[in-house]
Amino acid sequence: MLAKLTFAAVLAVASVPAMAACDVTVEANDAMQFNTKEITVDKTCKEFTVNLKHVGKLPKASMGHNVVITKKADEQAVATDGMAAGLDKDYVKPDDARVIAHTSVIGGGESTSVTFDVSKLAAGEEYAFFCSFPGHWAVMTGKLQLGS
Repeated sequence: MLAKLTFAAVLAVASVPAMAACDVTVEANDAMQFNTKEITVDKTCKEFTVNLKHVGKLPKASMGHNVVITKKADEQAVATDGMAAGLDKDYVKPDDARVIAHTSVIGGGESTSVTFDVSKLAAGEEYAFFCSFPGHWAVMTGKLQLGS
């Protein structure tokens, strides 16, 4: 009898759908690399958080990293405009409507995060995440997508 109850309990737990992960941790290093090239945002999430961890040792003035999220088509222009904005503005043009979300620029050993409203993403649209520190965006880039 106990075996039947245990089996029933296991089946009940197994049939419950898994909760969506509404956050991701991205690591950046002193070799200008993210540890992932793709982020999938579950469409059932109301908000999504990107946690950035700089696992390197260099300071933000020489090897700072951030995460900026835009439509793929806007990536290069946002990165270019960000260079002019400077470090004190996290290499992101203030009030840039093309930017869905961005973290602050951090140096080695530091962490930061940003949370954004998932309703800013549209199914079928191509999005990018990248580091807007000057010279980084071309190699520190990845795909962000809305998934099920």
